[in-house]
Amino acid sequence: MYGQDEWLSPARVQKPAYSPCLPGFLFSVGYGIMIVAGGGIIGLSCAWRLAQRGVPVTVFDAREIGAEASWAGAGMLSPGGEAESDSPFSRMAVASLAQYGDFVEELQNASGIAIDFSRCGAMEFAFTDEEALALDRRVAGQTALGICSEAAGPRRRFYPDDALVDPRDVVSALRVACAREGVTFREHEPVGEIAGDEEVLIAAGAWSSALLPAKLPHSVPVRGHLIAFDGSGLRLHHMLRQSHTYIVQRARTGRIIAGSSTEHVGFDRRIDDAITRDIHSRAARLLPALADLTPSERWNGFRPALAEGTGPVLERVEGTNIWTAYGHYRNGILLAPETARIITAMFMHDREIMEKS
Repeated sequence: MYGQDEWLSPARVQKPAYSPCLPGFLFSVGYGIMIVAGGGIIGLSCAWRLAQRGVPVTVFDAREIGAEASWAGAGMLSPGGEAESDSPFSRMAVASLAQYGDFVEELQNASGIAIDFSRCGAMEFAFTDEEALALDRRVAGQTALGICSEAAGPRRRFYPDDALVDPRDVVSALRVACAREGVTFREHEPVGEIAGDEEVLIAAGAWSSALLPAKLPHSVPVRGHLIAFDGSGLRLHHMLRQSHTYIVQRARTGRIIAGSSTEHVGFDRRIDDAITRDIHSRAARLLPALADLTPSERWNGFRPALAEGTGPVLERVEGTNIWTAYGHYRNGILLAPETARIITAMFMHDREIMEKS
């Protein structure tokens, strides 16, 4: 669901009630300023692109900037592991990956911060006949999308275009780049009220629909655990994937990250020991050298999913100055460049129409 046509039918909205626990939120700052509710990679990417076009932007977040899903993510940029057939999401994923190298280069130049990014490719394994058949079906559906892969042995395929980025680097760079474009930040503040004339972008991840209860597609958190191994001395040439297990390595530090899990437990931040042990066991099956290592860190995050349908939800809410950019689920890092392009194009087009009317 994205764009004003094929991704989402417009909905009418009302002012939200006060809620002190939302990570993205709104505050009356006056007409002419774009308020971005949510300081993750989606909100910051949109803020940066809008500010480059001369739009005054203020970014609000109930925590520190980039402290939620963007901080937790592994950073896989892998349409090959996500897209199964032609769809709006699949086309958006392919388009966003194509932009990523230029996006990172521009962001590094704008911020002066190095970003750990590599087009390292991904090796995908099938351990069972069922997994092998599913992988073959996915490959057949990906061909028309231009997603390249090649057989790399029995029950395995290599995706040469899949890439990896450290989302914490991206968020740090976006914050600096935004500030240099005049974007202001408001962290650790309560939710305020959406004034009728304000221009607002809701990009609050799993909390987004709570800003306009019952008026937008319902967003829900899907918790995922990850574990890390530091100082292993191992060197991976590619990302490794098998079913719901993946292993990636940061090029700069050598840190190995393994995941993940899919948990519908609300906003429960507690670390589940059984789940992290299961991830370690699955990762060791994929990379046996991990079996005798002890994870140096364990954490989790909340993927921003939709209760029904497939996101992201990118639109202007009919009859308002409110735009939405949420519901990216486990692909917010991948979809950030294309999301920012779409939102900026929609906003600038609509503002031009309003100014002429």
